[in-house]
Amino acid sequence: MHIRDWPESERPREKLLARGPGSLSDAELLALFLGSGIRGQDAVASARALVSGAGGLRRLLDLDATALTRRRGIGPARACLLAAALELGQRHLAAQLERGEALSDPGAAGRYFAQRLRGLGHEVFAVLYLDTRHRALGFEELFRGGIDGAEVHPRIIVQRALVHGAAAAIIGHNHPSGNPDPSAADRAVTTRIKQALALVDVRLLDHFVIGDGPPTSMAQRGMV
Repeated sequence: MHIRDWPESERPREKLLARGPGSLSDAELLALFLGSGIRGQDAVASARALVSGAGGLRRLLDLDATALTRRRGIGPARACLLAAALELGQRHLAAQLERGEALSDPGAAGRYFAQRLRGLGHEVFAVLYLDTRHRALGFEELFRGGIDGAEVHPRIIVQRALVHGAAAAIIGHNHPSGNPDPSAADRAVTTRIKQALALVDVRLLDHFVIGDGPPTSMAQRGMV
């Protein structure tokens, strides 16, 4: 059965317009970009097969455009469309942090860290510097490591805070394993960074750990 033969309330485009994008499944969202399915399948069934075959939506969309073209049912045009959509999402989040407004939604910072760091095959430690009104001054990826850790130097974080004239900072790093739980080493380095920043009157607001699922806020867990 073609999607146009489905009940109107179940068609992805109509569902999105009526209930918002959050009402759609991963496969339904992906189907909107595919437009049509492969022979013998509608777009949603094709999208479902793509997500399942890649081991989940994240693993599928972590592929670069060239790798996406090799997936059955995507091809160069759809691969470029998906890559462009992801880049637009990243730039939208970046714009929220760069347009000079105070960071009133702490979750926006977590989502930005996730967009920048999730999917990397090595650990990256980054810092978002903020002014006295919690407006973004700069985002920097300061330390890189292997698949299981990165060496972090608090003094460099402090030096960059002074360069930016920052009053506050949010730090974050990814776990390539996908496990979003803070480790004992994460808790220890958070304490060291908080103490180092405090010496120059810069507040550490949060430390986000990026893995599978939503970013983990160490502040919300009482670890900052």
